[in-house]
Amino acid sequence: MNRISRRGICLVLSAPSGAGKSSVSRALLEREKELRLSVSATTRAARPGEQEGVHYFFKSLAEFEAMEAAGEMLESAHVFGRRYGTPRAPVEQALAAGRDVMFDIDWQGHLLLRRALPADVVSVFLLPPSLVELERRLHGRGQDSAEEIARRMHAARDEISHWADFDHVLVNHDFHETVDSVRAIIHAARSARARQPWLPGFVDGLLRP
Repeated sequence: MNRISRRGICLVLSAPSGAGKSSVSRALLEREKELRLSVSATTRAARPGEQEGVHYFFKSLAEFEAMEAAGEMLESAHVFGRRYGTPRAPVEQALAAGRDVMFDIDWQGHLLLRRALPADVVSVFLLPPSLVELERRLHGRGQDSAEEIARRMHAARDEISHWADFDHVLVNHDFHETVDSVRAIIHAARSARARQPWLPGFVDGLLRP
């Protein structure tokens, strides 16, 4: 029997810094072969080893703004003086081909993406077990100054305050349980009736005398 097609999903995975999002994302990409990470467009210069269309789509500011004006961005943001955004065409092509796309974006990007593709977004927000644990994890990285950690903790409180905007919320007590829970959400979304346009004809065939 030929594989029956379905429409892909946009999986948004958001969390405050230190809540484990990067580790969960890597595990999902390793275990879910139909899942790909969305490639953003940026106005910053490419760094050594970065490839066009693999790590980013590198654009001049004029090119980026022209894409925005033409409605070719699903969402965009200003980050430290640079522009970042999600080109519409590659995402819509992937969804139509039945491929799932994962987005590592904040709550603002999530709302913009949902506004652009309301029927395709499935969002998950990861919470830390506690703010004490979150701060411990940030200190454990050994990469940031006390001032930077304080800034990240302030940003984390703001990010957490938007938890209710998301479809699913998980407390990341245990890494493996969290990954399994997100995978269950993905699998449930894939089997939603609206994602399987072939179903009416298939069921008609089953019921035909």
